[in-house]
Amino acid sequence: MSFHRFVALGDSFTEGVGDHDATRPNGVRGWADRVAEVLADDDVTYANLAIRGRKLLQIAATQIDPALEMKPDLVTIYAGANDVLRPRVDIDHLIEVYDAAIGRLVDGGARVVMFTAYDPGGAPVFGALRGRFAIYNELVREVADTHGATLVDFWRLRDYRDDRLWDVDRMHMSSAGHQRMAIAVLDTLGVAHDLRPLDLAERPVLTARQRRAAHLDWARAHAAPWVKRRLTGTSSGDSMDPRRPVLAPVAPPGG
Repeated sequence: MSFHRFVALGDSFTEGVGDHDATRPNGVRGWADRVAEVLADDDVTYANLAIRGRKLLQIAATQIDPALEMKPDLVTIYAGANDVLRPRVDIDHLIEVYDAAIGRLVDGGARVVMFTAYDPGGAPVFGALRGRFAIYNELVREVADTHGATLVDFWRLRDYRDDRLWDVDRMHMSSAGHQRMAIAVLDTLGVAHDLRPLDLAERPVLTARQRRAAHLDWARAHAAPWVKRRLTGTSSGDSMDPRRPVLAPVAPPGG
């Protein structure tokens, strides 16, 4: 299967947050870049319009039209997780807007790749929202079925229960997590590749006291600022622009 114009849409998941690379725009790489590097063998051009913190209605309002103007033959889109994490959310309305957006992308001639959200069941903070995420994911699957979109079912990728696939903030994938997601996307699309999971560091052996201290450090450094942004209606991406706003060639790995 060959693609030539790849556009990635969404929030921090697609922007690449957690996969740190100071040499790239916004200081991140991400699974979408990794997928584009594999597709580069077919002279693909690639744009990434995703911005961290964006909610589904914002993505639908600001990213769909620019994407369609590029006449892509491959679009990936991840949206909704930031909405589901809010204290109040109208999931049915979100899905109605999402359904219309996916319909437009499919009608524009693109192969559309969607994602369910991760299963937060084992997470100490976000696990309380597991039921809400399960409802959202089931409706996302229905939208994918309706429009014939390709679905990467993140909920069912159980290897992400390994905390080494997550960055220190415990909210975004690490480089190993982004590599794993790139593999999942390529495999789901049926694209041949030679990507392999990244080697993982050995887990440190912590005492109960050290674990409590680590949880407190995380709460101060990451959870508290996240809660503050939600309470004040601000986002880490408020002053940011897409890091690849137009289609451009991408070098293959090592290129």
